[in-house]
This record gives sequence, structure tokens and C-alpha cells, in this order.
Amino acid sequence: MTNALHDAAPGFDQPIAVLKHCHDRIRKQLATMQKLLDHLPQHGADEQARQAAAAVIRYFDKAAHLHHEDEEQNLIPMLRDVAQGEDAATLASLAPGIIDDHNKMDALWQRLHEQLRPVADGTGAALSATDVRDFAERYTAHMEREEGHIAPMAKRLFSAGQMAQLGAAMQARRGIAPESMTGEAVAHLRKDYGQASLSESAVDADPIVQFGMWFDEALKAQVNEPNAMGVSTVDARGRPTSRIVLVKQFDPRGFTWYTNYGSQKGRQLEQNPFASLLFFWSELERQIRIEGKVERTSPAESDQYFHSRPLKSRLAAIASAQSEPIGSRDAMEQQYESVAQQYGEQPPRPDNWGGFRLVPERIEFWQGRRSRFHDRIVYTLQDGSWTRQRLQP
Repeated sequence: MTNALHDAAPGFDQPIAVLKHCHDRIRKQLATMQKLLDHLPQHGADEQARQAAAAVIRYFDKAAHLHHEDEEQNLIPMLRDVAQGEDAATLASLAPGIIDDHNKMDALWQRLHEQLRPVADGTGAALSATDVRDFAERYTAHMEREEGHIAPMAKRLFSAGQMAQLGAAMQARRGIAPESMTGEAVAHLRKDYGQASLSESAVDADPIVQFGMWFDEALKAQVNEPNAMGVSTVDARGRPTSRIVLVKQFDPRGFTWYTNYGSQKGRQLEQNPFASLLFFWSELERQIRIEGKVERTSPAESDQYFHSRPLKSRLAAIASAQSEPIGSRDAMEQQYESVAQQYGEQPPRPDNWGGFRLVPERIEFWQGRRSRFHDRIVYTLQDGSWTRQRLQP
């Protein structure tokens, strides 16, 4: 059950060939699932099975829904603009079924995703033959209709300019920048989402518990720096400032990070002790917004964390007057060397360095969904208790 190298994909200057290439890749993934049905009962979730399941998940989570968007948002609307007579009648009869197929295939894929994830993780080996068959049969019939009618129609009716327009839209959807990015090209950059959903019944009543569950999933998915968060503060004139910091603790008391109290964010929080945090985990198509009042951590907490840091980080915290101008990198290095010579292996925590904790009053969980019809569940603290409700996207 080895994975052969993919055939060289055509360029976006041949958009119909790209769509056909996507179909070929889908067929390979369907064949892989069929092989898994034969493999799992005999070998379980061994290394081959885990790799195969992970490859199928990557494709249908990431690429397949982009293909659907190519058809729904570009190919079919462009054909509607140019088709006449018998072509228009054919398109009118086929297009609703194609879009309905996409929705049904998405639902079938969610069922298969739930079965394949434990296989990929090595924690399960159950895969429904019925679900695989239904998914494969619907996809196969769907692709045959498109290749037999829609693709030939597009090749016959589209001008070179329309082919270029279609290819550019498909390229932008995948986040592939053209050689020269114009304002119009940037406007067409978009990524559609479709990995998961979020419902009121599926989330925990406590948003801190829910955050912990999502954070664990981000760690498991190997999200790049899942503890990185945007922190937005406001100065005395009401002008906002944002930067990325690392959350170092979260618990029922709030979300904690450490910094120089004399930094720009430290000074702004002294003037206006309210802030907003933002986590964005693109690999899971999720973001979390947290709003509330900020307080300093205790000196004992700040001491404990400061002394857990690597020695060079502790020395840098003393050497840097964070956010203040300096003449050169060399001057910074000299300050560091001076501090290192002064304090050696046991630098003390400076009084102007410590923790901030945002005590949450509002927490919103966002799950990306197809066609920008996202799921949003917001928790609001009222009289000491959390309430939750759905927001429109």
C-alpha cells in the first residue's frame, strides 16, 4: 500500500486540465480507502495504514473542498454567463445536482473522517465498508458527469481570456500568488474551510474547559506555536496596538503571559487595563477571541516563571529596555554582555518584569466552514456565570 509519486500537475493556465487532475487524485484516494478496507482486518493500524489514512485525510480536508469551490464559485457561474440554447438547458439540468452532490459528499466525508482519524493516530482500526462504498460511488458518478458534460462544454465555450480568469481564481483560492500581485489579485486570495463544525451541544459549558480541549487538539495536530496569541491594547487616546506574545498559563483565573512592565503594552495596560487576545490555528481552521480586564500576577508567580527560563532569556530581560529606541544592534549586544558579567549564572528578576493575566469576560470560539458560513459560539460572563449563544457569521 505504497504511495506513488503524483503525476506532474498542469499549470493554472490550463484550468480544466487542473480540475481533471484533481479528479485523478480523488480516484487515487478512493482506491487507497478500498485498500485500507482490505488491509486493516489483517494488519490493524500499522505504519502503512497510518500513513495511508493520514494521506486520505490531508487530501479530502484540504484539497477536495477547494475543488468544489472552483466549480461552485467560478466554473458553473462562468458557464451560466455564456451557455445558450441546448448548452444552457444541459447546464440547468446538471448544475443543481452537482452542488447537491458536493453537500452530500461533504457529509459522507465527515463520517469517514471520524473513522480514519483513529487509524491515522494508531488508536483504532475500524472503517465502514458501506461508508467507503457510498462515498466512492457518489464521487465516481459525480466526476463522470462533469468529465462527460461540464468540462467539454467549458473547453468549447470559454475564450482564452475566460480560461485565464478561471485559472487565476483557482490559483488565488489556493493562496498561490501570481508573479506580480495587483490589488485585484489580492482581493481574490481566499481559502475555503471545511475540516470540522461547531455546535452548541458539542461545546463544554465552561469556556476554559473548552479552550483546554481545543488547545490539546492543536498540540496533537502539531499546530505551529499553538501558544502564540495576538494581544491588543489601547493607549490613552484610544488608539489600538497589537503584537504576538506567548501564553504561559491558562486556568479558571485567566490567561497569563510575561513581559517588561515598562514596554508599550505594559504602559498601555496601566492606563487602560482592558485587552483582547486572539489565537488563530490555521491548521485546524479555528480561532479564539478572548476579552477582559488585565491584572498583574503576584511577585511570587513572576519569580517562579522568571527562574524557569533559560539563562540567556533571563539576562536578555534585564538587558533590554523593551520598546525603547537604541542606536544599533551592537549597543544592544554590549548591554547584554554587561548584564551577563554583572549577574553571572543567577540573575534576579527585575522589578519591572513580570506577568499579566487577562481575566476573561467574553470568549468566542470560531470554526471555519465552507463558503464563509462559519460557526461562532460566544460565552459571556454574567453575574459570575457563563452563558453561551451562537453568532451569525
